[in-house]
Amino acid sequence: MMAFIPAWLVSLIKDNNVLIGGGFFFLLLLAAIFAPELAPHDPNEQDLFNVLIPPMWAEGGMAEFPLGTDSLGQCVLSRMIYGAQVVVIIALTAPIGAAIVGSILALIGGYFGGRIDWVINRIVETWLSFPAVVMALILMIALSPGLHNVILAIVLVDWARFCKVLRADVMVLRRRDYVAAAQITGARPLGIILRDILPGIVPSMISLMVLEISIAVVAESTLSFVGMSVEPDVASWGGMIADGLNSMYSSPYPLLIPMVAMILTVLATTFLGQGVRQVVDTHLSERTQGA
Repeated sequence: MMAFIPAWLVSLIKDNNVLIGGGFFFLLLLAAIFAPELAPHDPNEQDLFNVLIPPMWAEGGMAEFPLGTDSLGQCVLSRMIYGAQVVVIIALTAPIGAAIVGSILALIGGYFGGRIDWVINRIVETWLSFPAVVMALILMIALSPGLHNVILAIVLVDWARFCKVLRADVMVLRRRDYVAAAQITGARPLGIILRDILPGIVPSMISLMVLEISIAVVAESTLSFVGMSVEPDVASWGGMIADGLNSMYSSPYPLLIPMVAMILTVLATTFLGQGVRQVVDTHLSERTQGA
């Protein structure tokens, strides 16, 4: 069965950094899928008699609220688990959307060149000149808060990064002998792109998508922090951090716990990105030497 799996994908699966980062995201995925079963309380349930309860291991903690409660008496653990749903959805959809848009334009511009490539390149350079966070905020003001709009905003902000990097790969691949041979035999451009060029940029695309995960998650948390992401009744880590600031002196746990979760997520993405980049660089080096 391993014979049918590309060598770079086998190396990816065996890499320790990929296993560490991928394992963390697998746990996040399980938490998001089974949130109703794992969360001890409804994330929006308020218990005003138990406000700012510390975690159960601290003095004054309660087993009923393992990670304590926030300023509204909401269970921090339940909100963390349900907030993982937003993280997983953003991590899975936003990088894919940005990769699709960016790779399509990279394939068109990198393969055909000329005026088409010039126009696409100018659009990319103009798009990248704007600060990403500012552009995302402007888009969210225009689109209104909501998970689907957050995903759309992140895709619209980050597609240019994919296009810029993948376009360079396409321009290298189109000069390969096998591409020239396909052109001589009369193969259509669409067939050449899909059969000969697209598989060559897949490793770089995967590497960029992994790096995009942390960017997308942090971008969503930033938007949640300023109240421009999901609806108020949807639990999110960025929203928890914003709420925790109001009570950070009387009880720091509602602020620290989601911050630690964000840090661990970024670290897991770092491990995953390092492993993917190492495997991709090795694959590209071997492919260049064999060309």
